[in-house]
Amino acid sequence: MERLLSAPVLLPSDQEQAAHEMDLAAALVLAMPTAAASLDLLVNNGDIHPEGALVFGALLYLADHRDACQFWLQFAAGAGSYTAASLLSLLHRSLAELRDAEVWRRAAEALATGRGQAPRIADTSDKLLPEHVRADIINRCHEGLDVRLPPRLAAIIHQLPVDSDDPEYGEVPQVKAGLTRRLAAAG
Repeated sequence: MERLLSAPVLLPSDQEQAAHEMDLAAALVLAMPTAAASLDLLVNNGDIHPEGALVFGALLYLADHRDACQFWLQFAAGAGSYTAASLLSLLHRSLAELRDAEVWRRAAEALATGRGQAPRIADTSDKLLPEHVRADIINRCHEGLDVRLPPRLAAIIHQLPVDSDDPEYGEVPQVKAGLTRRLAAAG
């Protein structure tokens, strides 16, 4: 817990700082007690749940699917997730796309003032990632290192079906039934 309360790493450029903050934010999204249940709702619910899209976007980010990550985060932000809009702002800042970063920062601010509308996920019984993986991701953030999923977990994400090759986002992986179970078993 002491590491979580320590001073943040300050990096030499705004881009590097934003990338570091995006790593940490994605790690925290995946560590949410509701992450597994949210991702399951993305697969098993007739309605695509914005919190599930947020979790899937964070997974894709840490698996180095940046364009697909942006697609799912935009989906979640469009459905009212201020966290997704905040992550989009960080993502664009890390790419030196400052106008887009500002647009998403303002969107996050607007969504945060009206939050409380999104349905809450109550099931916290399953964890999305094993404890040692979550701890390693958080530790790497605190040390200022690149944060990625371990190869076995990234391989699961890379094997997800792709419905089409989107002209703007490239290949956009789709969530598949049993994904949370496979991630937990691979850790």
